[in-house]
Amino acid sequence: MACNTQTIRHSFISLYNSKCSHVFTKNILTTFPARFSSRSSMKLATSSRSASGISFSSSSFTWNDVVKVSQPDYSPDDSSDLNGYFEKIKICNRGSELQSEFVPFIIQGQVVGYLHNRFAWQLRRYGEVFVYSEDKGCHVTLNSKLKTAEDRTKAVGEVIKCLGEEVIPGIRNELYPVTSSFGAPIFFSLERAAAPYFGIKAYGVHMNGYVEIDGQKFLWIGKRSQVKPTYPGMLDHLVAGGLPHGIACGENLMKECEEEAGIPRSISNGAIPVGAVSYMDIDGYRYKRDVLVCYDLKLPEDFIPENQDGEVESFKLIPITHVANVIRRTEFFKPNCSLVITDFLFRHGYICPESFRYLDLLQSLRRGDCS
Repeated sequence: MACNTQTIRHSFISLYNSKCSHVFTKNILTTFPARFSSRSSMKLATSSRSASGISFSSSSFTWNDVVKVSQPDYSPDDSSDLNGYFEKIKICNRGSELQSEFVPFIIQGQVVGYLHNRFAWQLRRYGEVFVYSEDKGCHVTLNSKLKTAEDRTKAVGEVIKCLGEEVIPGIRNELYPVTSSFGAPIFFSLERAAAPYFGIKAYGVHMNGYVEIDGQKFLWIGKRSQVKPTYPGMLDHLVAGGLPHGIACGENLMKECEEEAGIPRSISNGAIPVGAVSYMDIDGYRYKRDVLVCYDLKLPEDFIPENQDGEVESFKLIPITHVANVIRRTEFFKPNCSLVITDFLFRHGYICPESFRYLDLLQSLRRGDCS
């Protein structure tokens, strides 16, 4: 199978170079179903519009839709128009005007998060754990009787259980470290689903898995399972995941590579850390302060990803330039993935300094507190 796939891919190169992209679209952009795959279509709540005014709206989208909108001839040449990228950055950085509605969450003199006033008010019922103080400005801290990280983790966890799914939906029983900055001492660990409600910094690893054939780069793209609690059915990186308590970035990435794409450690240990992107998003009581550590992995031409954990429906290998078109023209990608891929486009020379607002776009990839 691998040998045949490689032959097909190389056949595409000649077709693509001879401008027979429609042939490529039909025959080469092969979809590889993941294990435990779901075949139902995803309901898409939003419509997408490129900077050129072309709209792409649908109640659901398929790989065929992705391929169609990715084609160079789908719209007038917009490769130098960066507005579509700015739109995706805006989606990830909503609500800055609402920051005044949040109060700092302080532990041992360090700001570790932000809580909405109304959410903080609810926590007053749990005085044995949380203390609301108006001394030197309103803020929330933990009861001084909770002296160790273990005590704090247990006490806060009990409160989250009491609040229940109605207040904090999607409990995952996965702990995130609570710290003032990356690598700083950990004050306690917090349920992942609660992280945005406490406004803590959450870290993740995102990997662009690519293949290079005859000087052209292609990205492996995943389509999320329909049963995922967040962004079901949307497009995603080949590998991505949050950084839980007690595991280093590189080790976590290799674990995710195995689970999400069946990439053995003999290959994934070649992933290269290439920096980070960050964003700040306020939505209701949720204050997301995310930092995504980015990796690149050049994969063998004959590698075919296979999902192992049921979180990915299928994969597709797509030319980088076509992926860029999908980001600019649609909202098919999980929002933060657009930032990581845009960073890839910068680093690999697909976004050039001749484009208007080049530096503005580059800076905006780290609009959040990247620390």
